Amino acid sequence: MGLFSKKAAAAVEQPTTSTAETSRGNSSDASQRNTQPSTTYGFQANPFATPQSSRTTTQEKPEQAGYYSQRVQTRSYVSRRRKFQSARLKEGELDEKPWLLGNDDPNYKRKRIERGIFWGCVGLGFVFGGAICAFEYLSVSTGTFCMFLEDEFHNINPSTWNYEIQRGGFGTGSFEWTTNDPKNAYTDAEGLHIVPTLTTESTDITPAQIDDGYVLNLTTAKTCTSDDYTMCSIRSNQTAGTIINPVRSARLTTKGKQSIKYGRVEVTAKMPQGDWLWPAIWMMPEQDTYGPWPQSGEIDIAESKGNSPLNYTDGRDAVISTLHWGPSTSTDAFWRTSGKHALKRSDYSEAFHVYGLEWSEKYLFMYIDSRLLQVFFIKFTHGPSSMWNRGKFGETLVNKSALADPWSQTGMDNTPFDQSFYLILNVAVGGTNGYFKDGVGNKPWGDASLMAPKEFWQASNIWLPTWGEGAKRGMTVQSLKMYKEGVC
Repeated sequence: MGLFSKKAAAAVEQPTTSTAETSRGNSSDASQRNTQPSTTYGFQANPFATPQSSRTTTQEKPEQAGYYSQRVQTRSYVSRRRKFQSARLKEGELDEKPWLLGNDDPNYKRKRIERGIFWGCVGLGFVFGGAICAFEYLSVSTGTFCMFLEDEFHNINPSTWNYEIQRGGFGTGSFEWTTNDPKNAYTDAEGLHIVPTLTTESTDITPAQIDDGYVLNLTTAKTCTSDDYTMCSIRSNQTAGTIINPVRSARLTTKGKQSIKYGRVEVTAKMPQGDWLWPAIWMMPEQDTYGPWPQSGEIDIAESKGNSPLNYTDGRDAVISTLHWGPSTSTDAFWRTSGKHALKRSDYSEAFHVYGLEWSEKYLFMYIDSRLLQVFFIKFTHGPSSMWNRGKFGETLVNKSALADPWSQTGMDNTPFDQSFYLILNVAVGGTNGYFKDGVGNKPWGDASLMAPKEFWQASNIWLPTWGEGAKRGMTVQSLKMYKEGVC
């Protein structure tokens, strides 16, 4: 072995002592102390604990003269546990029971006042709530109504119903041609069916003629019910993009035969299935007493859309009720007087529902199935003193000009809804008045397009498969009841 090995052997044979023992200068005493049982703060150590030698920790201290280190031992001690503190009440603490003190409670008077205030407020709440309920209950009319028309549609009675035959869209830009064809309006055991059909299926007009080279003239055929020539005739022209109406339907009215001024209307019906179908149960004034639409008003009892609620918001699962009124077409205030009701788990094409109107000089509301389920309600005698003020038309300018009030001469709160109105039942198809919003539900035409009917027709391979089979693509009306206000 060399010099390095000898030094290493000597270092190994040298006894190891702790720093503490070296400082005391007595290694034998230290060794004796280490052999005695370990104690902590004067208490005997746990005999089952890890041996003291195993609980010592070591740290390395570099050797000044060589490559080896001296091991330094430090003693570890067992920490003392904190004494358990009980949460139980001690004897004599909080022996009193405040709820048994009664008048002896120093806070008794204050608590009594607090209870009095609380129960007094509860009592006042019941009184005021009862008064509000009573006033509202008394405000609801339970007037007398006399039924003067009931139709269960065993046939289409000509003494009650008229056919409106046109092709011009009735001011909404709808695409159907309304007819008196039994394929579009007929009755059976279920009631009245108003069913749209393709023009190519119910006439001799071919698809090529719809697009080009065909003249439809209802005036010449002496069937058109409009005095407006444009509502009665059209020529298809491929270059101009004009086409013959691709769909036919029906529109029935009671104009000149059955109408009401104040009363009740109930129509039991089932709505159609199919994209871009527009069923409607509504009323128009017998005379344009206050001027052209919407100055003389319009009452929409129930309107819907045939689109599936799975891919169209507010499709056939929703019904809308609306009043149209205003001093001009651009100021129609329908958005102030409109309501909607939607079903959660079904739609209005799956079953029959009662669509109702109740109307008096003081109020008007529309409902579904029950007078309790009101879609829209307006109280003419509450709020603004007239429909003109309700619409805030005095604050409106059109082309920098003030509007003229067409209703002020009556002095009535409900004008223009103070005249006789007749009933209309129809199923329209499409339209360019905004009822079907652009860009929603893959709508295939644009309202501003000059070729909207053609764009609709070119997408027939998309919308036609969504139409229900047979009568399901139409509105079925089971019954109609009309009442006049007052005794029979």
